[in-house]
Amino acid sequence: MCKLRVERSFGFLLAFFLAPCSRFSNSVQMSSSTATEVSATLHVPELIKLSPARLESMLAAGEEALECERVLKKAGLNIVGEILRGQGQFYEYTHYPHDDVCDRESHAQYYYHAHRGIPGEHGHFHTFVRRTGMPEGVTPVPHAEAPAGDEAIAHLIAISMDAYGWPIGLFATNRWVVGETWYPAEDVIQMIDRFTIDHAYPSWPVNRWISAVLRLFRPQIETLVRERDRVVADWGKRYVDVDVLEDRRLDVTGYRLISVEGQLQQLRAALA
Repeated sequence: MCKLRVERSFGFLLAFFLAPCSRFSNSVQMSSSTATEVSATLHVPELIKLSPARLESMLAAGEEALECERVLKKAGLNIVGEILRGQGQFYEYTHYPHDDVCDRESHAQYYYHAHRGIPGEHGHFHTFVRRTGMPEGVTPVPHAEAPAGDEAIAHLIAISMDAYGWPIGLFATNRWVVGETWYPAEDVIQMIDRFTIDHAYPSWPVNRWISAVLRLFRPQIETLVRERDRVVADWGKRYVDVDVLEDRRLDVTGYRLISVEGQLQQLRAALA
């Protein structure tokens, strides 16, 4: 694994210990190329089309995310700094925390790392749900390189973070990027609400924040996951002689800029 040193430090606090889950170790390096251009504008979905119940759920999630940010900022801390505290020297491609974070009840999992060249990005979170946390009826696309059976794991979305430790975007990826089990978009969408990290390791506010962000930006995530399948299908038609899910020329399949405060503003307007 490439370990390129990043000359940037973040704040630290005392760490609380929780027995870590089995690390998702199938991840590999992404190439420097992407299949899609990074969006230059903030993507705001047509919230008016969503049900009041969905809007209320997203609003509650947004307020929780904002509260987590508030308590961290009050102490001079940030989301990324909380993840890196106590982890030693920061290296590109290395998972933080080193054993990943998972919830043994929900079977949700995430880690943070850095290696890509999106302007303004320090690194990103990858979020997952493991097989035992998935809804009934979801069926993976068979693939020789993918974890199978009880080891199956689905990538939901990646959260792009800036150099100050705050969110700037969401993106979806091809299968090989994180070595996941490939599930169709509609199956992945069913898993979004099952992502929750309900414990305090490595940081209670960060775990709450990530869980809330996935609910707050569910419309954008749905769009990105469906777009992922369309991009992969189109790529397969262009390059019929390669395994599209393993093609290193296709890594990021879609990206959207986000703003917690902006999404909350739109939600309040839609519910007014």
